[in-house]
Amino acid sequence: MKCFLCKGTLENKLTTFMVDLGNCIVIVKNVPSQVCTQCGEVSYSDEVVARLEQIVSQVKNSLTEIAVINYPSAA
Repeated sequence: MKCFLCKGTLENKLTTFMVDLGNCIVIVKNVPSQVCTQCGEVSYSDEVVARLEQIVSQVKNSLTEIAVINYPSAA
């Protein structure tokens, strides 16, 4: 695959996803992603995006200000 920004080569890596919800910051570690070797742009498959949305939705109403979660493995 090619990067949609710079057309560089994508390689599979584990990255960290972070989102600030205002009342809570959610950090998900070890997320399967594709990273451009040229510009560093990170992209996710549709399945990974759906799982990240589930994780964020579950944590959104928690009483914590910061949540650090390890991305669930496929096993």
